[in-house]
Amino acid sequence: MQVSKRHHEILRVLREGGTATIAGLARRFGVSPETIRRDIAPLAGTGEVVKHHGAVSLPPLGTEAPFERRKRENADAKRAIARCAAALIEDGDSLMLDTGTTTSALARELLSKRNLTVVTNSSDVARMLATVNGNTVFMAGGQLHGDNGAAFGSSAVEFVARFKVRHAIVSIAAVDAEAGPMDYVLAEAEFARTVLGCGERRLIVTDRTKFGRRALIKVCEFTDFDAIVTDAAPPPDLAAVLLQAGVETLVAPG
Repeated sequence: MQVSKRHHEILRVLREGGTATIAGLARRFGVSPETIRRDIAPLAGTGEVVKHHGAVSLPPLGTEAPFERRKRENADAKRAIARCAAALIEDGDSLMLDTGTTTSALARELLSKRNLTVVTNSSDVARMLATVNGNTVFMAGGQLHGDNGAAFGSSAVEFVARFKVRHAIVSIAAVDAEAGPMDYVLAEAEFARTVLGCGERRLIVTDRTKFGRRALIKVCEFTDFDAIVTDAAPPPDLAAVLLQAGVETLVAPG
């Protein structure tokens, strides 16, 4: 069994049972405990699993790493995804971005574009794009989230709902073939859902570590977005659901 496939199988076992011993996983996959420990190391590094003495489990629901730490995680993949998504946007386009580490990476890639109209609740995105290349930026107001410096709440949702843009782009914390795209925070999920409703073309940008994961709150149905931009092909069950829903999967080069 290839390592990448075994990673998906380890996550599936943990989703079914919650926790597993190193010895039990080694027996299940017919490999040594040392091989399982090597498999688990990158999964623990991305926060997909939590290591214990002689065992491993999924992280507790309702928790997510701080924003600045998440920006450093999988940074190369997020930059590749951002470049791929930026290639879809032309000078003079209108777009809406929610807050997220991947959408922040996208904002940096958009510094080469001109005369954009940008609607966002992210102070990070707004600061990056507001004063360059003739851009116009509309910043939603609301309750400020201390971790990521973004505005949430009914006023933020009502503000962005007034706009219709060419590209509506959101990031997510998890995407599961059965549960769909998900997030850990209700306000963030509600805002992302509103953003997707405001675009002619609706995109989700997310890296491969979010595949097969579940969070607390469902963001939308698979039919509520047109494309997903990522850094690796989704696992077979998720790929099948995306195809059935008519969602285009764009895998970033490199």
